[in-house]
Amino acid sequence: MKGAPVKLGGGAHKNAVVTLIERGDSARSFHVDTARVGNVMPIVRANIAKQSALMTDESGIYRRASQDCASHEIVTHSKDEYVRGNVHINTVEGFFSIFKRGMKGVYQHCSEHHLHRYLAEFDFRYSNRIALGIDDGTRAFIALNGVKGKRLTYHRPA
Repeated sequence: MKGAPVKLGGGAHKNAVVTLIERGDSARSFHVDTARVGNVMPIVRANIAKQSALMTDESGIYRRASQDCASHEIVTHSKDEYVRGNVHINTVEGFFSIFKRGMKGVYQHCSEHHLHRYLAEFDFRYSNRIALGIDDGTRAFIALNGVKGKRLTYHRPA
């Protein structure tokens, strides 16, 4: 039977986010207009060291990433490969799992205009977590240091 092409995925309603995580350390997330080489690779190049080992899924976006780092390993989910030795992207998938649960369960709505703020919050939480030896008091101190000297002002009607 012939008909319209079947669209796979179902991500038309989703915003594109790039998150880079150094294992055992911090996360950095970026909202991009679309998940394309021209939007993603400049972020990767600007935020990873040349001596880094980059691990990604099989997306074509990262096809030439090996030029920008010491090594580029790929896990091929389409062939049911999820881990190969220490090569995996489970770390970033775990981050997105926490982010999605927070967005659905706590915040329930986020406009695209403010997405970068929500990403920054989840980056902060991930980068300052118990597993890294940062307890609640220390995390609160770090957060308060980040706002020291800054004022939140509101526009007053004339």
